[in-house]
Amino acid sequence: RCTVDDRVTRVAWLNRSTILYAGNDKWSIDNRVVILSNTKTQYSIKIHNVDVYDEGPYTCSVQTDNHPKTSRVHLIVQVPPQIVNISSDITVNEGSSVTLMCLAFGRPEPTVTWRHLSGKGQGFVSEDEYLEITGITREQSGEYECSAVNDVAVPDVRKVKVTVNYPPYISNAKNTGASVGQKGILQCEASAVPVAEFQWFKEDTRLANGLDGVRIESKGRLSTLTFFNVSEKDYGNYTCVATNKLGNTNASIILYG
Repeated sequence: RCTVDDRVTRVAWLNRSTILYAGNDKWSIDNRVVILSNTKTQYSIKIHNVDVYDEGPYTCSVQTDNHPKTSRVHLIVQVPPQIVNISSDITVNEGSSVTLMCLAFGRPEPTVTWRHLSGKGQGFVSEDEYLEITGITREQSGEYECSAVNDVAVPDVRKVKVTVNYPPYISNAKNTGASVGQKGILQCEASAVPVAEFQWFKEDTRLANGLDGVRIESKGRLSTLTFFNVSEKDYGNYTCVATNKLGNTNASIILYG
């Protein structure tokens, strides 16, 4: 807007040195720029669908009693934050180094932060477009959230899932007692990514499901060895072996009377 009075004889709007309008005559070829009002008190233009390239100085130039006068206004164009490039979901082996990238655009330049959405709370891990994790651990797996903020509009938020593979470790394997003629159950629990496969042995003999009155059931982290009718020969030392592509581990479990 440009406020004028009745002493003004001629008016024009310029963008830098380019004339947009002289009076009611349009000089600009940009159809987004239109004249809004040309009265004795106001000379105003309107720019539709503003772009970042419209930013800069605009000059209202008026002629009064043969004295030219100018009034200047600077247009600042703001752009909401937008994440334009972000790392894909990734699977790595424990101990590897990982770099996550999150590139964002906006005016003013957005602040980019990474945080780890873990069960132990949501902690900031980086105030930068790049998040570098050296020697990643299994506890550092999960979702990472990138947020781009510049206060023009709501933050732009995206997530990346990081899966950390690690070899099995047996977290629970207890010796168990059972009476002859009763049911006996041995349990073996192993954490691993990818999920471990289980095998059961007695001495050097691998046990098969359904043979010798035993049932082997493995689901997720847990494998169970069930004796439906315990006999004296069932007592003794059993070995549970948990295996995935990164390695294997075993535990000794005793069934006693």
